[in-house]
Amino acid sequence: MDIIYTIWLRSMKRYIRSKSRIIGSISMPLFFLLFLGFGLNSVVSIPGFGENYIQFLIPGMVAMSVLFTSVFSGIQIIWDKQFGFLKETLIAPVTRMEIMLGQTFGGATTAVIQGIMIMVISLFLGLQVQSVSGFLIALGFMVLIGISFTAFGIAIASRMEDMTGFQLIMNFVIFPIFGLSGALFPISSLPNWLLPITTCDPLTYGVEGIRYGLTGVSQINPVLCFIVIGGFACAMTVIGAYLFRKISI
Repeated sequence: MDIIYTIWLRSMKRYIRSKSRIIGSISMPLFFLLFLGFGLNSVVSIPGFGENYIQFLIPGMVAMSVLFTSVFSGIQIIWDKQFGFLKETLIAPVTRMEIMLGQTFGGATTAVIQGIMIMVISLFLGLQVQSVSGFLIALGFMVLIGISFTAFGIAIASRMEDMTGFQLIMNFVIFPIFGLSGALFPISSLPNWLLPITTCDPLTYGVEGIRYGLTGVSQINPVLCFIVIGGFACAMTVIGAYLFRKISI
């Protein structure tokens, strides 16, 4: 546990010292909230939300912040490879599982902090949290999304050597995952041929879980959301740990 905590603490210190990273990670969700949210707020009507589109959009933007922050935490693996830190860590008398878990928990923690920042900003933009228990439910789903996609990013980064290539691949993969998650539009409005693809997207269940916690409205049973995103988090942690054990310096 000491090793996991130490690596987690390193990730947290790097995050706190990188002010540009903090600002950059909240800029895109905030852009969507301000321009897309207010721009369409009076012209879009969504079942359960009426003409309050921004209330519908906020949970999706919280999930977006967590998603992008967590998945790009994997780039730290490539960074450590290039600067020799990972080699020194791997030859230390610790297991690779501990190293991987420390990196995963560190990335997930920073992602959840980013999501909370968006949530706090959203309070000034019209967010009305239903209850303390609802906030805790949303927080739990944020943690699961953070763990899932941090482990996913580490799994991909473990097989790559170039940071630019990692960013290109992640953008190619993550934008469709986000776009099909129902963060920007209700999944009930999708055409029949696209609905099965959306239901196969694990982020869909994370978004709907956060939306249920913050607004009390969800198009998918929140228990099912928890089972799917929880199972995905476990699966990605196992896969990430396996690929990280195969990493070569």
